[in-house]
Amino acid sequence: MSSLARHSALNGLRNLKGLQKASAYFPGILFSITIGMAATFVSGAYGGPTVLFALLLGMAFNFISTESRLAPGVAFSSRSILRIGVAALGARITAEQVLGLGWSTLVGVAAAVALTIGFGMVAARLLGLKTQFGVLTAGAVAICGASAAAAIAAVLPRHEMHERDTVFTIIAVTTLSTIAMVLYPVVSRMFHFSHADAGVFLGGTIHDVAQVVGAGYSVSPETGDVATIIKLLRVALLVPAVLSISVLARQVEPEAGPAGKPPALVPGFLLAFIGIVLLNSFHLIPPAVQSALSDLSRWCIVIAIAALGAKTSLAALAKVGHRAMALMVAETVFIALFVLVLVHVG
Repeated sequence: MSSLARHSALNGLRNLKGLQKASAYFPGILFSITIGMAATFVSGAYGGPTVLFALLLGMAFNFISTESRLAPGVAFSSRSILRIGVAALGARITAEQVLGLGWSTLVGVAAAVALTIGFGMVAARLLGLKTQFGVLTAGAVAICGASAAAAIAAVLPRHEMHERDTVFTIIAVTTLSTIAMVLYPVVSRMFHFSHADAGVFLGGTIHDVAQVVGAGYSVSPETGDVATIIKLLRVALLVPAVLSISVLARQVEPEAGPAGKPPALVPGFLLAFIGIVLLNSFHLIPPAVQSALSDLSRWCIVIAIAALGAKTSLAALAKVGHRAMALMVAETVFIALFVLVLVHVG
């Protein structure tokens, strides 16, 4: 057989294997997309966070997600599609937005994120929980709720309760964020904050982007604008936070990648996130593409969280316990008090 024929045969085999792999993933991916679409419909019809509905609907179908035809695609959706969604988040941020806040605000918000994660690590140990769980929950509270929980979970060392802890964190942080959306505008009025100060408080404390927008614009358009930009700054801090967690996790508990190779020091989805932010900052992404990337991010995260929910049983979730909930409430109170003091001092 000539070298050309041998090369063609090898390419044919590779393509056949690729098609077989894709066909194995397809049923589970389609299942996850269907759950995500149902969650979006319910959210649009009745109100409420789409991510939370995706998670709960996914958990309702836990009994079929382990079926052999669905399992590979569900696992792919909960990890790879999630990473695509996190990378596409970069389309919402520009360097101009971040730098326009001023250095004192930048340092203050960065300190709030870092100290909340540190507080979560210490509080988790005091409550008899794993430090890794404290990092996961505090990162979700400090940065951007469910999206941060999913991104941080993607770089933490995997263990037997990894997915259960991630699902619990997403449910708890979404619930607390919804409560904060209703309660924090009242708090800002109690303290007689200006519109700008109220925006800093709301954007610096509420966990999820959607709830920040809802709370901010319920006060005033100016408050909504400031709150959204502050929140996007916290989203931008996802990159250094996840990178730091990834590096520390490798040192504490090295994890092998495919074929025994060590995983990349900087996960590919974070590099993609940084690249999109840079392109967006130099206005190299057309508005239509920017909007498409934002929609892609939202859909990928909803689909991935639907898949994550499908992989988790209520029985396993119930075993997390009251200490875990107490930890997340304490982290939420900590960042709220810190930002409250920051606004007063400022």
